[in-house]
Formats: sequence, C-alpha cells, structure tokens
Amino acid sequence: MHSEVMPPSQLLAAFVREHPRVFVLTGAGVSTASGIPGYRDAGGNWQRKPPVTHQEFTGNEAMRKRYWARSLLGWPMIANATPNPAHEALARLERLGHVGQLITQNVDGLHQRAGSESVIDLHGRLDQVVCLDCSAIHPRSSIQASMLNANPGFATGAATVAPDFDAFNARDCALCGGMLKPDVVFFGASVPRPRVEAAFEALEEADAVVVVGSSLMAYSGYRFCERAHAAGKLIAAINHGRMRADALLHLKIDADCGAELTAIVGQLAH
Repeated sequence: MHSEVMPPSQLLAAFVREHPRVFVLTGAGVSTASGIPGYRDAGGNWQRKPPVTHQEFTGNEAMRKRYWARSLLGWPMIANATPNPAHEALARLERLGHVGQLITQNVDGLHQRAGSESVIDLHGRLDQVVCLDCSAIHPRSSIQASMLNANPGFATGAATVAPDFDAFNARDCALCGGMLKPDVVFFGASVPRPRVEAAFEALEEADAVVVVGSSLMAYSGYRFCERAHAAGKLIAAINHGRMRADALLHLKIDADCGAELTAIVGQLAH
C-alpha cells in the first residue's frame, strides 16, 4: 500500500492524474452526510438489525407488511435528501473528464441528482417500485400516496404508539393485482446479470479504480476490486475503517469523503 508522504488529497489527486479515466465505486458512506444512515460501522459490522432478505419479503406476508409499514415512515427521509459535497465533487470530476463510469451500491439516486450522468445503479433505485407478476414499474411517489390513503393516520399514529403492522394495508399492483416490491436488490438476491456485465465492461476500459465510502463487505461490490486487482489495475479508496479489499489497495485514505473529494476537485480543476 502507498505510504502517505503528502497530504491525502494530494496523493489521490496525483493518483487520478496518473490514471485519467477512473472507475468509481461508491457505497453508503457517500450518502451519510445527506442524512441517510449507513449499514455498517468502522469495523465493517452491522450497526443495526440486518435488512430484510428477498426470501423474507416474498415468502412471508407479515414480514412484507412490516417492511412496507416501516418504509412508509422512512421514505420521506430518502425523498427529501439532497446531494452532499461528495456527490457534487464526483459529478464535477466526471465533467472534468476523470470519471469513465460510476457504479453505486446506493439506491437513493443522489448521484444523478448531483449531476453525474455515467451511473450504474448496481442495486436499483428506491424511487421505483416493480410488480413481481407483470413487471410494471410504478413511481414510488404514487405508491406512497396510495399507502397513505389506505392506512389513514398510520404515519402520525406510529410516532406516538406502537404501530400495528398486522393491520397495515400493503398495496398490490394497480394493473394486475400482483405483489409490489421496491425496485432494488434485496439481500439474498442477485444483481441482474446485464447490469453486472455493463459494470465489468466499464471496468475493463478504465485505467484504475477509486472506491468511495464503502467497506465492500458485500460481494456485489467487492468483486469489482477482485477483477481490477487480477487485471493489474491499481485501486485507491476513501473510506472510514476496515475494508474487505484492504489487502488489494494501492492507496487508502481514512477520512471524510466529501472534504477529500472537494479538495481533489480543486487541485484537478487547475
């Protein structure tokens, strides 16, 4: 691993200069400054109960109702979140020609809202809901309104009393009556193969990899570092704490990703 003999932002700016087209891989740490909590602590361990799995969601009606009830309460936090300096800096790096492809493990859509264009949403988008029967895509905003109408008082009552998840009215597809699911990859499910292949193709064309705000504990993201390392491509990272890919890194900066990326943009823009 590279020895830090210069300020961290100068090290990473030099890394990007030496590798003009980078493959950027982002995780939950990019969005925490936007008010969206991450899943893991600095040691790579779960900070709270692990998320519901695909199998639990599709095979257990009570679990599905509980998910949608909690999602009804939590969606405004996602919908109202705004891009932070990390998102904005990555969008600026793309406009400067340094980012060939950005792969995000996040499902909040904040990279696109910040202006990034070459984005692959590896795990999908929470602002879309898919029908598992007819494959129709519904805007999350319309499903949110439908659930609020079907569960009057739930959003306000849940703040004062223990919610009755069993009585929650989860909505079905308005087109076919099928099961609705957020259009994201739940734990226990696989990323759609065409999405993975598109990311691998972008990785092949890149000069190097920069990981931002991810411990890479999930293999869905870690595999890109595995592939890059096998191909002899150098990997740099900005992330707090332990990473699954620590042994593969050429450069690691344990710091706030927004501040570091903003500093890097300032150096590369001149």
